[in-house]
Amino acid sequence: MFLAIDAGNSNVVFALYDEKNESWKNHFRIETHAAKFAAQLHKKVPMYFLEHGISPSDINQIGFSSVVPEINEQVLQFCENYFGTQPYLISPASFKKLPIKSLRPNEIGTDLMCNVMAAHTKYRKALIVVDFGTALTFTVVDDKGEIIGVNIVPGLKTALNSLFQNTSKLPEVALKMPESALGQNTIHAIQAGILYGYTGLVKGMLEAIENETKQKFQVIATGGLSSVLTPLAEVFEEIDRNLTLEGLRLITEANS
Repeated sequence: MFLAIDAGNSNVVFALYDEKNESWKNHFRIETHAAKFAAQLHKKVPMYFLEHGISPSDINQIGFSSVVPEINEQVLQFCENYFGTQPYLISPASFKKLPIKSLRPNEIGTDLMCNVMAAHTKYRKALIVVDFGTALTFTVVDDKGEIIGVNIVPGLKTALNSLFQNTSKLPEVALKMPESALGQNTIHAIQAGILYGYTGLVKGMLEAIENETKQKFQVIATGGLSSVLTPLAEVFEEIDRNLTLEGLRLITEANS
């Protein structure tokens, strides 16, 4: 099996790709900035494999994408010790063999390149990948796989946490789409402001991109919070939570 490790700013996601059934399964995650990240890594990964009856020897290849370089060495060393396999760490050098291109390969995050690789491989059309992570990102790609540009906005949880942490009276609330944009109490007001506000932000950003480029794009959404903004369902061609993982796998294989 192929093991994908996607280290983001909030969580490090582990997922297994079943090559026989060509599907992703067995997702689990560890908080990236937990005080005892290394301890959690050495505890949770073996425990998960044991509970699911998976042997470390079942893993024949590991791909590793990270936007948090300070934990890279810990993850690489753990994999070598536990799986007996050195992961392939995606870097700007990895992009040279790909059908997708970036004008600034040293600046774009490997997670965004994974998204583009998976989306372009599947659709081969001009598209925008909207990734709902710690940051909300819009990656614009033409039909040849050339990245035209990227927009970065604070993510939904980032905005919500900022509001909670920087005010003395506003409570922390769940990211649940309210039925009305008009808040009737404090919790409802925050949910309406953040979620309806971000719905308008996404629609406005997509419209601005299409107006400037004077072309239409297929819009693909990914990320853990990609299904929260329910009014956007008709805007997205597809919501694919495994998009980053699939791109990670494809980039690793292209460089094998």
